[in-house]
Amino acid sequence: MHPSILAAALSVLMLVAPPANAVDLHAPWSRLLERFVNDGSVDYRGLARERAALDAYLQSLERTSKSELAALAREDRLAFWINAYNAYTVALVLDHYPIDSIWDVTPWWKRPLGGPFAVDFIPLGHLVSGADVQMSLNEIEHGMLRKQFTEPRIHFAIVCASKGCPRLARRAFEGNALDAQLDAVAREFLSDTAKNRFDAEAGVLYVSPIFDWFAEDFAAGGGPAGWFWRYREGSRRDAPDMPKIRYTTYDWSLNEAR
Repeated sequence: MHPSILAAALSVLMLVAPPANAVDLHAPWSRLLERFVNDGSVDYRGLARERAALDAYLQSLERTSKSELAALAREDRLAFWINAYNAYTVALVLDHYPIDSIWDVTPWWKRPLGGPFAVDFIPLGHLVSGADVQMSLNEIEHGMLRKQFTEPRIHFAIVCASKGCPRLARRAFEGNALDAQLDAVAREFLSDTAKNRFDAEAGVLYVSPIFDWFAEDFAAGGGPAGWFWRYREGSRRDAPDMPKIRYTTYDWSLNEAR
């Protein structure tokens, strides 16, 4: 091949191929999760001592360019944003630790405006608009994850540092294993009887308020009942086709290991 043709081909590959470190990008986050998360509870004190490692991981996300992210497969991009949401949530808690709830991050009068979820502190705006602006957790959840990917299982994967949330996984989400990981966290969440359970005698299905808050996202899968029976093996025995739906109480206390 003529050198000029080879050079042109390499230039194209550099534009469309994933960055060389795409596979290992989230490995540092996995190592932190494995050390400081146990059964969904987070050792924030321990993480605070390793804040430099967390910051280094966040900086690696921030160094990702818009073109690099766009070149990744859909699953890798989805994993990127899920991990970013979870890691920056942990960072936000550590910035204000000790606290009893993530809502303590902002004063009470800001709660109607979104509280901690509306705070612009995440320097990933360049991945969306190309501009050097900061994003909020709400923008990642609603503007990116829900809007761009149409994947209801994200609600079992992103964790808002609260006990009412799904449990924080002990491994970062990765594109090459994402479908199985999302199924696993969905099954775990829907098997948590404190949040989701079926009362056969009363014919009532009790589910997390997450199914109420994001009803439109879950509608395609049959609503709360459809998702519950999909991931709860054997739970449909003697169950009515249209059970009464009731919502459990959401626990906003910090998902901390005590």
